[in-house]
Amino acid sequence: MLPRHGITMRAVVFQGPEEPMQIEDIDRPEPDTDGIVVETEACGVCRSDWHAWKGDWDWIGLMMQPGLVFGHEPVGTVVEIGEDVERIREGDRVTNPFNTSDGTCVHCRAGRANICERSVPMGFLDFQQGAYAEEYPVRVADQNAIKVPDGLDSVDVAGLGCRFATAFHGVAHKVDVDPGDWVAVHGCGGVGLSAIHVADALGANVIGVDLNREALDKAEELGAVEVVKADEVKDVPQQVKGFTASSRGVEVSVDALGIAETCRNSVNSLMAGGQHLQIGLTTSEEGGEVSLPVDTMVQDEREFYGSYGMPPHEYDEMFRMIDHGTLDPGRIVTETIPLEEVPEKVAAFGDYDNVGIPVCNEF
Repeated sequence: MLPRHGITMRAVVFQGPEEPMQIEDIDRPEPDTDGIVVETEACGVCRSDWHAWKGDWDWIGLMMQPGLVFGHEPVGTVVEIGEDVERIREGDRVTNPFNTSDGTCVHCRAGRANICERSVPMGFLDFQQGAYAEEYPVRVADQNAIKVPDGLDSVDVAGLGCRFATAFHGVAHKVDVDPGDWVAVHGCGGVGLSAIHVADALGANVIGVDLNREALDKAEELGAVEVVKADEVKDVPQQVKGFTASSRGVEVSVDALGIAETCRNSVNSLMAGGQHLQIGLTTSEEGGEVSLPVDTMVQDEREFYGSYGMPPHEYDEMFRMIDHGTLDPGRIVTETIPLEEVPEKVAAFGDYDNVGIPVCNEF
């Protein structure tokens, strides 16, 4: 292999909140002693990048600085490894969780590496560059790099990034979804459609809720048995409950958008004893805070769960379901774009009319 150090590469570079991102030539990454460098094959384009571009999330300690390279749903081929890496080799095809972990904290040891005490979100801090670039680094590679099974298409693997993984972890592991249960998903963007697909794979009766008719059509394609166009009904929770036995409500309801209205609608769609799953993160309008019907939640013993990414060990389960044909993340990918179109695509998430998951696969 030719020496790569000192050679530049193309990347999408953050210029500041709501400033147009630019394609720039930057230095290629070098691996830490426990890290790797990966040549990018594909990277999902995510609403979380839009949040970061808008300057959201200072209330959770993330303050994006100009010069960052976003992109946290990657797949690629390893081109360089650090001297302490044992499990990964050059030439391996890998992906990784967006919230990289160190493998040593109390949560990692308990199998909950997605909430590692020293978690580093990829592409939102300068020491863990993202993958809107020709190459990207992965820290603590033996912990975070996930070998991709042979035969999986790169675009499909990028579709497994934070949206699909967070939905899978949440629906399959955080809440209790049994065959025949009713599950409502409020917000049918990339993560919402992923939640619908996973819940359908688990045998649930899924209800999709959104303002966008095209998104609702996609929800039905992915397994939703009922849909609600939220701006055409007076009371979304009551409309959702009306589909269920005796209109008692759904066993599980998911807020996949993260605005106050969808969060409250989700909680209010539940039956007594039901479970709310929060996947969507809030915007600057909510600032991380949403008021909820707490007394009703107490009296009905409605439960509130959050899902943040996915621990590395759950990838094997997801890959098995893909191999068996139970899951097909490629069905949620709706377009592929070159690197030059990433800035415009990220900014367009603010229009709330994107359907499915866009993936960048030309660098």
